[in-house]
Amino acid sequence: TNQKNVLQGQHEADKIWSKEGFYAVVIFLSIFVIIVTCLMILYRLKEKFQLSLRQDKEKNQEIHLSPIVLQPLHSEDKTANSMVQPEQAPKVLSVVVDPQGRYTPEIKATTSVCPSPFKMKPIGLQERRGSNVSLTLDMSSLGNVEPFVAIPTPREKVAMEYLQSASRILTRSQLRDVVASSHLLQSEFMEIPMNFVDPKEIDIPRHGTKNRYKTILPNPLSRVCLRPKNVTDSLSTYINANYIRGYSGKEKAFIATQGPMINTVNDFWQMVWQEDSPVIVMITKLKEKNEKCVLYWPEKRGIYGKVEVLVISVNECDNYTVRNLVLKQGSHTQRVKHYWYTSWPDHKTPDSAQPLLQLMLDVEEDRLASAGRGPVVVHCSAGIGRTGCFIATSIGCRQLREEGVVDALSIVCQLRVDRGGMVQTSEQYEFVHHALCLYESRLSAETVQ
Repeated sequence: TNQKNVLQGQHEADKIWSKEGFYAVVIFLSIFVIIVTCLMILYRLKEKFQLSLRQDKEKNQEIHLSPIVLQPLHSEDKTANSMVQPEQAPKVLSVVVDPQGRYTPEIKATTSVCPSPFKMKPIGLQERRGSNVSLTLDMSSLGNVEPFVAIPTPREKVAMEYLQSASRILTRSQLRDVVASSHLLQSEFMEIPMNFVDPKEIDIPRHGTKNRYKTILPNPLSRVCLRPKNVTDSLSTYINANYIRGYSGKEKAFIATQGPMINTVNDFWQMVWQEDSPVIVMITKLKEKNEKCVLYWPEKRGIYGKVEVLVISVNECDNYTVRNLVLKQGSHTQRVKHYWYTSWPDHKTPDSAQPLLQLMLDVEEDRLASAGRGPVVVHCSAGIGRTGCFIATSIGCRQLREEGVVDALSIVCQLRVDRGGMVQTSEQYEFVHHALCLYESRLSAETVQ
């Protein structure tokens, strides 16, 4: 009996121990879970706090005006043919605002700085559309997830004010000096707002099917509207093209457009016909690694929608091919000259500005001969890079001829108001100055003779 009692007591003790042990383990696990949860909550709070601090910091950086340090205009190390110049000790650009409110930067050897009203934020590398060089594009406005509001933001207002007022008038000798200062031109270029278009600004369903590049879109205020095939079809009015103002703000002097796609060839010829364009300037090969433009003209005769295109003659020049075309619609005809400039090298700006300048002078001659007709149509692949260079050079050369001075900064800003991203890279901006300088030396030679 005693042995039986002892065993029973031991069994009860085991039962008590196992109960207490079980409770202890439960309590321990509960405390452990509570501690881990608290630590996770604290970590999340810390992350949120750091994120908000970072956002505040970024906002402050956007709001702060950045000083721009530029190189002197004069360079002792000038070389006649080289486009790349040695770096020099920087001087500073100070801005004088005259009573009309225009920026007139002056080079001074002082410690004053020019506050940048708009600093371009490099977001990432994107293929250089229409120019085939990798570059940093300001795409900050394009990838926004915020709902689109028609009211311009303060940043957009500042950008537009800059584009409408920035100016740096160069005399002939100043132009020669500034070409030698690569760093100064690069810094000046980086301050110009890109003025790209948010896709939400274009209220046309499925317009994306007619764009070669989804981020290069026509600015709505100056876009070319095709006459619709029927009133309800808004897509038939859409073409990725903008009217561009010319010298002294002449309305619709040019049309800048993308290289036609397989599904926009008919739209392109409809536009040329509708606008009564005397000249088409094409500054791209059909293919450069990938497709840049489709072959949109016939060998001899072709019908594109309602427009019949006849090739009358083909002349091969050194750097471009000239086609004389006749467009027909019903009993009406129009004469159009097509220039195809192919010597712009892949991934570069041309070594010499001479061929582009010759092309520009030939087109200018045709434009004068066809006074009273519509805009000159210019396109590359995206219709902003090489297209921008050609139009900026055309306007700048005319300004040099008429006024004896040139304001390339103001010209590029005017182009970007009409179509975002015109003259796409700092290399192209330099190239425009080189072309203007070459034209200036020709004018000087003519004056001497």
